[in-house]
Formats: sequence, C-alpha cells, structure tokens
Amino acid sequence: AAAVLYAIGSSKFNKSHQINVETIAIPTDSTAVARGEHLVMTMGCVECHGNNLAGNLFIDEAPMGKISASNLTSGAGGIGNSYSDADWVRAIRHGVKRNGQAIVIMPSNFYLEMNAKELGDLIAYLKQTPPVDNVLPEREIGPIARLISGVSDELLPANTIDHSVAIPKEIQPEVTAVYGEYKAIICRACHGENLAGGLVHGPPGTPASKNITPDAESGIGKWSEADFFSAVRDGVRPNGEEINPAMPRWVGNMTDDELRAIWLYLQSVPPVHTDLAKQ
Repeated sequence: AAAVLYAIGSSKFNKSHQINVETIAIPTDSTAVARGEHLVMTMGCVECHGNNLAGNLFIDEAPMGKISASNLTSGAGGIGNSYSDADWVRAIRHGVKRNGQAIVIMPSNFYLEMNAKELGDLIAYLKQTPPVDNVLPEREIGPIARLISGVSDELLPANTIDHSVAIPKEIQPEVTAVYGEYKAIICRACHGENLAGGLVHGPPGTPASKNITPDAESGIGKWSEADFFSAVRDGVRPNGEEINPAMPRWVGNMTDDELRAIWLYLQSVPPVHTDLAKQ
C-alpha cells in the first residue's frame, strides 16, 4: 500500500498542468504599486516569502525534503527578472510554475478568488519590489511528502483548482458585507469555508483555528467591533487572553475600512455551534 501511495504522490508532483493564462492589465502608476504593496502585506505573501519577499526555506527535514517559498525579487536567486506577466498570473492564480509543475503549498485555491484589478496591482508591486540576493536550494521532495500526496492534495493546491474559472469581477471597496466577504478570502484559508474553524495549519502542536461565526457560545457572537479590531490588530481576546501567534498578525495591516467590511460580513454569516471553545 505504501508503495502505491508513494507512486501516486510522485506522479502528482511530476504532473504537468497546461494552463490557459488569462491576460490582465498590469498597471505601472505609483497608486497601483502602493495598493499592490498593501495587498502583499495583507494577503499572506509575507507569511511564506518573508517581509522582503526574498523567500524562505520553510521545510528542511529529510523525510519531507527541502521546500522553499521562492525569492520573488529580482536579486540573485530571485524570479523577478525572468517572470513575465503571464508567469505571475499562472503562479499566483493557478499555483503553477512556468514548467507546468504545481507549486508546493501555494494557496492559489484562495487567490483564485482575487479580481483582476487587485491581481494586477499586486503583480505591479512584485515587479518593482527591491532586489534581494537570496539563493535558495532546489526543491527536493522526500518520501513522507510523496506519501502524504498519495492520499491528499494538501501540499499541492493546484491539483484542487478548477483552472477554467473566470477571474471575478471587481467589487467596489467600501464598508459593506459584500466587500467584506471578498476580503475574507484570507480568513477562509484558515478558518474554513463556513468560518467555523477546526483546521490545523502548521506543524504538530499548532492549535486548530477558532470559530469566527456569530455563534454566541463557541464563536464571536458576543464580540463588538472593537473586540474584533483588538483581536486582529493586538492579538488579544475580549477577556484579555493573548491569541496564539498562529493567528497571523499581518492581517492587522488591513485598513480600518477593510476590517470593518470583514466585521460586517462575519456578522452576516450563519452561526455555527462547535465545541472548539472547550478544547
């Protein structure tokens, strides 16, 4: 059985995806670039690629292998000088490299929901980000990673994506639940599609994500907007407890209006009762 799973997993890592990459406008004006920088700092890019986007070797264990988040800059070891606009779209929106291979742990299943304007602004910033020299080791896929991929696509989100889905239409950035639902892409990545939590993203010992639906007992139904801001920006619950650092602090880089929109959206979703609060 292990040999079969190993073979299946290996085939997934070697699979070549043929993507019809969408053509989108990549602006060059300073306003768009600044907006792109804001998106980079609030959409999870820095979580893996680092604050300077020079990349990180985030898995370096023999059974798993060596897996890096790429250096996105134009410095030594970076992809900035060689990537075309289409390459950026393919990588971000589809989680696929230029050679057709899936990018390991690239959460494009969520970035697929980005509209063309935001995707264009984000790429505009990536193309102008300061160069940083950081040569990372070549990808090495270990036996455990291959076995995991034999039963799950957790390491290869590109394999779960419907690559024919059209780019969403632009949503007006305003303090509404509709816009909040759009900006909550990053929330659903960890708290789940129904926002009821229970997902573990990290090494053993990482706590499960919490229920952020408006359930009064197990969710955030008793929270105020100020409580929500304190949780996101300061990492503190209404009772004064510190929120585990697994909750990324960079989410607090969102603007007040973005967070207010997300708050309105979270108040509008169906409450889900879970026992997570008792764990």
